Amino acid sequence: MTTATAGAPEQADTVAAGSDAGVGARFGSLLTGWFSAARRRWTASLQLRTVAITAVLTLVAAGVLALFLTQQITSGLFQSRFDQVEAESNRGLNQARSIFDNANTNDSETTDLLVTNTLNQLAGETGATVVRDMVLVPLEDSQNLFVGPKSSSGLSAEVIPAELSAAVQNGSGTYWRSIGLPAEDGGTSPGLAFGTQVTLPPGNIYALYMVYDLSSVQDTLDYLMRVLVVAGAMLVMMNSLIAVYVTRSVVRPVGQAASAAETLSSGDLSVRMPVQGEDEMARLGTSFNRMADNIQDQITQLAELSQMQQRFVSDVSHELRTPLTTVRMAAEVLYDSRDEFDAINRRSTELLYHQVERFQALLADLLEITRFDAGAATMAPEKTDILHLVTDVVLTAQPLAHKANTAVYVVPVGAEVNAYVDPRRIERIVRNLVNNAIEHGESRPVDVIVGGNEQDVAVVVRDHGIGMSEEQASHVFDRFWRGDPARARTTGGSGLGLSIAAEDTRLHNGRLDAWGHLGDGSAFRLVIPRASGATVGEDSPLALPPVYDESQRRLPSDLESIEPLPLTGEVLPDRVQEQSLYRPRAEPLESTVSPEDASNAPEEEES
Repeated sequence: MTTATAGAPEQADTVAAGSDAGVGARFGSLLTGWFSAARRRWTASLQLRTVAITAVLTLVAAGVLALFLTQQITSGLFQSRFDQVEAESNRGLNQARSIFDNANTNDSETTDLLVTNTLNQLAGETGATVVRDMVLVPLEDSQNLFVGPKSSSGLSAEVIPAELSAAVQNGSGTYWRSIGLPAEDGGTSPGLAFGTQVTLPPGNIYALYMVYDLSSVQDTLDYLMRVLVVAGAMLVMMNSLIAVYVTRSVVRPVGQAASAAETLSSGDLSVRMPVQGEDEMARLGTSFNRMADNIQDQITQLAELSQMQQRFVSDVSHELRTPLTTVRMAAEVLYDSRDEFDAINRRSTELLYHQVERFQALLADLLEITRFDAGAATMAPEKTDILHLVTDVVLTAQPLAHKANTAVYVVPVGAEVNAYVDPRRIERIVRNLVNNAIEHGESRPVDVIVGGNEQDVAVVVRDHGIGMSEEQASHVFDRFWRGDPARARTTGGSGLGLSIAAEDTRLHNGRLDAWGHLGDGSAFRLVIPRASGATVGEDSPLALPPVYDESQRRLPSDLESIEPLPLTGEVLPDRVQEQSLYRPRAEPLESTVSPEDASNAPEEEES
C-alpha cells in the first residue's frame, strides 16, 4: 500500500510532463501553420504587401516626425521656462540677500522671524510663473547660529544635488541645476534649483535655494505627446485606407486580367475583361480583349487547318491502303520468283519488295498518328511480364543486330516486373528504342535494363554510340525530326517512331525520357505504372543515365529458355526468383539467321 502511494506522484508527474510536451508540440505546430499561411498570404497578395509597406513606412515617418517635434517642443518650452524662472530667481535671491544683509536683528528669535517672513514672501510672490519653494541651509556648523535649516513648504534640503551645493559653497554667484522633486504618487517630477550665498546675523553664511517645480511643464509635454501619438495613429490609419483604396483600384483590373488569362489558357477563348473609362486600366482591358480576339481567331484558323490536315492524311492513308496492298501482293510474287530473273531484274525485284515494305510501315505510322490526333487510340491492358516482352523484342531484333555487328544484352535488375499494360503498344515502344540503339550504336554493345519498384516498372535502352546533345535530346520526340538527316540509315524509318512511342507512353500514364552525351552514347527510359490507370511516381526504378553492373548482362537466348509463368489471379507471380536462373554465356550470341536472310529481313520502323 505504501509503495503504490509513493508511485502515484511519480506517475502524475510523468502524465503532466507528457501533457505539457503535447501542448507544446501542438502550439508549435499551430504556430508553424500560422506562419506558413501568413507567408503564403504575403507572397500571394500584392494589395496586402502594398498596404503593409505603406503602413510601416507611414509609422516610421510619423515616429521620426514625432521625435523631431517632441525634441523641438521640449527644448523650446524648457528654454522659455528656464529664461523666465532664471530671471525670477535672480530677482528673488538678490532681494533676499539685500534683506538679510540689511538686517539689524541681535537675537535668534527675531532673526528666525525675519527669515521665515522673507522666505514665505518670496515663495508666494504674486506673478510667479511656476510654483516655487525657498530652502535655507547653513554652510558651516557654528554654535552661534540664530537660524537652522529652513524651508518655505517643508521641502527637505536633500533634494539639492551635491554639485549645486558645492558650487554655492565655493562661489559667490548664482548657480542652477536640474533636480528631481518627490511627487504625490511616489515618483519624481522635474524641477530647477537656483542657489546663492547669503549672510545672516551674527555674520553666518547660508546657502539660499529657490526651487521650481516643473511638473506643470511636464504635464504639458505629456499632453502634447498623447496628441502626437493619436495624430500618428490616425495618419497611419488614413494612409492605410488610402493605400487600400488605391491598390484596390489598381490591383482589381490586374487581378481580372490574371483571371481572364488563366481562363483563356484553360481553353475558354470567349472570356473578356470589362472595360470602364478611358484611363490606363481601361487601355489595359481594351488591349487584352483585342489580344484575346486575335488569339481566338488564330487558334480557330489553326484548329480548322489542323483538322483539314488530319482529314487529308487520314483520307490519303486509307485511300492508299488498297492500291498498296495490290502492289505489295505483286511485289511478293516477283520477290518469290526472283531466282528465275537475271541479276539486274533480281536486284530490282528485291529493292521493290523492301521499299514497298517500308512504304507500308510509313502508311501504318501515319494511320496511327491520325488515330492519336483524333483521340481514337485505345488500350487493351492485360497482365504482362515486361522482362519476357523485352526478351522477345531483343530476339526479334537479332537479325538487325547481326547485320550491324552489335551485341544486344538484357540486364534484369530485381525480380518481379509484371504490370497491367497493352503489350502491343509496349512492345512497339521497346522495339523502336532497341532498333534506334542498334542504328546509332556504332557497333558497340546495347544494354536493355529492366527493373521495377512497388509502384512502377522501367525499361532503359542504353547505347554507347555517337550520342546526342541536350538540344537534340529535347527534340527526339518531335514528329519527322532527325538529329542528322544526312546520316546513312540501315532501317529506313519515317521519323514518326519516337513520336508514336511518346503517345503510347502517354496512354499508359507513363513517362518517356531521353538522355545523351556526344561521344558517350544515349539512353531512353520508359517508366510505366504497374496498375492500369495509375500514374508513375516521382522516383523512377532506374536512373537516367542508368547505373548498372555489366556482369549482369544476359543474352536473350538465356532468358528465352525460361518460360513465363501464367499471369492470372489476384497476385502477380514472381517470374524471376534468383539471378542464378540467368546463365551467362562465355561466347557472344551467334545469330541463327544467315547474312543473306538478314539482308532480306523486313525492316523495322524507327524514328
